[in-house]
Amino acid sequence: MSTEPRAFAAVDRGTATVAVSLVGRVAGHWRLVGTTAAPASVGTDALLERLRRRLAEADPDLARELSLHDPRGADALPRVACETTPPPEIAVVAATDRQQVPLAAAAAAAGWRVHRVVLDAAEILAVATTLANPRITAVLAGAGEPPGGDERPLLRELTSILVAAAERRPDLAIVLAGGLASPGGRYEVAIPPGRPGATLLGPSPTHGDGSALRDLLATLRGGEADGHRSLGVAVGTLADVLGRRLELVEIGQSAGTRVHAAPVAGGGATVTSATVADAALLPRAFGDAHLDAITAWLTVPLDRLRVRDRLRELAVTPWGDAAGDGALLRLAAARAAVRRLLDATAWMDRARAPAPDVAIAAGGAWSVAPGPAVALALADVLRRPGIRALGHDHARLLAPLGMIEDEEERRRVVADLRDELLVPLGTVVMPAGLRSGKSVGRLAVRGSVGETELDLVPGGLELVDLPPGERAVVELRFKDPVVLGPKARHFAMEVTGGLGGLLVDLRDVPLRLPDRLERRRDLLTAWQAALWAGLDA
Repeated sequence: MSTEPRAFAAVDRGTATVAVSLVGRVAGHWRLVGTTAAPASVGTDALLERLRRRLAEADPDLARELSLHDPRGADALPRVACETTPPPEIAVVAATDRQQVPLAAAAAAAGWRVHRVVLDAAEILAVATTLANPRITAVLAGAGEPPGGDERPLLRELTSILVAAAERRPDLAIVLAGGLASPGGRYEVAIPPGRPGATLLGPSPTHGDGSALRDLLATLRGGEADGHRSLGVAVGTLADVLGRRLELVEIGQSAGTRVHAAPVAGGGATVTSATVADAALLPRAFGDAHLDAITAWLTVPLDRLRVRDRLRELAVTPWGDAAGDGALLRLAAARAAVRRLLDATAWMDRARAPAPDVAIAAGGAWSVAPGPAVALALADVLRRPGIRALGHDHARLLAPLGMIEDEEERRRVVADLRDELLVPLGTVVMPAGLRSGKSVGRLAVRGSVGETELDLVPGGLELVDLPPGERAVVELRFKDPVVLGPKARHFAMEVTGGLGGLLVDLRDVPLRLPDRLERRRDLLTAWQAALWAGLDA
């Protein structure tokens, strides 16, 4: 990238799909000139060649300008690539449940599948069996700083177990946190030297905001080319470029990722991210609770057994059954996955930071639905009062761009592509604290295409046609004060359009749906039909 090539390829290889994009330098700026995706079994070179041929046929002059008219040009293209792999497994060991809970939470937020081990009242054979499990590739062990009175009697046993595990499995990575990581401490663990497995010292999970231990575990899990890590880097760069607060929710086959990024004065951005294995589209430990959560969002009348069978088929063939009922089922699974992701990362909301200006959907789970339906899905699950734009990482460019090491170079590329990285899905206006009644106020939307006025009826979802790129001024007047960021009766702001236009969401915050399955399905269907053209279900 440092030699300023005329074009480069961006590759996001996931566990289910691979996305490849061509980015070319046109009139002195980087532009997205082509993108495609296929099952993960398809080779990158084949997809890149498909893009090259399409560009050469559609615009020979541009292909020649980017040196892509000759088949040999595609082979020589520089590439930025990232990869996500199935979450590995880690054993989290502590003397007591009190210490084990925050350690396990840190490992889960770093994208690991967690096996919990508590020495207090545990059988030593069960502990040894867990640590000998060949699927477990790492151990996280910790103690308080200083150790509490309830864990001190068990710490010698804990250190002995860790040393024995390191001797039996030299390849096992071992992370010592909190009191066990204190240099020269009384309970220092004497791990045998010279073994291939890493031995790392980390802070307590309760140190600061816990991000240091999560970052350490995330690096150990995915390495430098990890797509979840690079996604957070790119979202931070985009927040800096746009000067806006961003929230991204990514749902894939193997995990889900949530990123918060906010620009800071003087340049750069603060980024908080978490990857959760259980927030995959279909988690590996799929049970009745997951089935119920997906069924609650389903708009087609399928019985539980049929839903379970089709979800099993989806887990085996992620690219299959992507139309009709299959698309509706996948979108319901995506909503349920985002809900699990938000529950698992509730700690990200405790800082009481301002609501994001832009919410972004990412990952292959959203590819089966049209943009307006994705906008509604985001509004359904991201229930926070405020006004926010909605976008979709349609080409899956963000994660590969996060692999550009040079910060200034990455910022230049992102700045050039700022209008092409995200498909604008629209803007959602979501007030909270509405009183019941036939009408709580009036809405006026004024733009270049004219003026629209609506009554604001609690529990409703109003749609205003506002095309992508169109700007308008929205004025809301409520009879009583409501929460829309600040609490007031009168609001006026400029908004931008998108595929879903302007969504005025007057439903409950958080969303409350009827208990009766038929009534809930009818309500969801009515909302979704308004944003999904040609939808029969």
